[in-house]
Amino acid sequence: MRNALREIALPVFAIVAALLLFGLLVAFAGVDPVAVWVTLFKGAFGDWFSWQNTLQRAAPLMLTALCVAIPARAGLVIIGGEGALVLGGLACAALAHAVPLPANVIGTVLVCIAGAFAGGLWIMLAGRLRQYRGINETISSLLLAYIAIGIFKHLVEGVLRDPASLNKPSTYPLPEALLIGGIGGSDIHWGLVIGIVACIGLGLWLRITASGFAIRVVGGNPRTAQLVGLPATKLILAACGIGGACAGVAGAVEVAAVHTNANASLIAGYGYAGILVSFIARHNPIAIIPVAILFGGFGAAGSLLQRRLGLPDASVLVLQGIAFVLILASEGLRMIDWKKLSAKTIAAGSAQKTNTVEAA
Repeated sequence: MRNALREIALPVFAIVAALLLFGLLVAFAGVDPVAVWVTLFKGAFGDWFSWQNTLQRAAPLMLTALCVAIPARAGLVIIGGEGALVLGGLACAALAHAVPLPANVIGTVLVCIAGAFAGGLWIMLAGRLRQYRGINETISSLLLAYIAIGIFKHLVEGVLRDPASLNKPSTYPLPEALLIGGIGGSDIHWGLVIGIVACIGLGLWLRITASGFAIRVVGGNPRTAQLVGLPATKLILAACGIGGACAGVAGAVEVAAVHTNANASLIAGYGYAGILVSFIARHNPIAIIPVAILFGGFGAAGSLLQRRLGLPDASVLVLQGIAFVLILASEGLRMIDWKKLSAKTIAAGSAQKTNTVEAA
């Protein structure tokens, strides 16, 4: 029970402390911090319009957070979800333009599968580099994200560009029959349902299936996994593929539900924000859902902070950055064995006292 409370308390503390520090920073800028906090939560959850914006932003955050969480359960730190997202969106738009697809939900599913395939392969590349070449997956996944963004821009501004997109280079728009609509006529698209189902499904998979348990063993105790003969490399690549596929689906959903084509607006930082969401959720797929909604709300409130209080729209990025630093600090403190450290300190003090007495 105590461990469960600690698991919840640390992320909550990080978020509350981040809000307090953010308020302190805006106070130095001459803005009332209480007004900032009130506006932040009104912009996120104040009315139905705010809720729609919040949930629309939460959908890709859930999926990109899974791109971090699933490999993390296998012992990897993957931070290249942005690359998988943009390639997933690009694959979605390219398939819809290149291949005649059924003008119904089957066609929509196929473009989402294309996005999942592209994102999964891209993140699996980071896993392969780690397993077969010993390259740190954190560095390789981040660099691969920059490469993916470069490929995306090159193709969108080149061979895949719609000639009609003069001011803002973009691919050909998806046929209307392939677009993902809103739920009940609202602006909340079905991507939110996809994200929630993915989080719950993968959370249950990790908890109750043999393969999910094997991945957790590989991530928690690699030596034990080796002794019992688990195929660690295959499991790690599978975790990377599943995580990357989730981010790829996020890109496909953004194209099919929000932008209708692949363009530079797809590079919105959801992949990087997903890192924060996953760490605050402690890489628990089910816990990702409320955390993604919270940070989706913070993102939605940015424009309201700008209109009402004159703060930059990107000021919410400062809040996210503070929260990320604090959650990493809390993780570091959690990993310290305080009893062992205290015993060492006492032993060192006793030894120093003995030496002093002997010298006297």
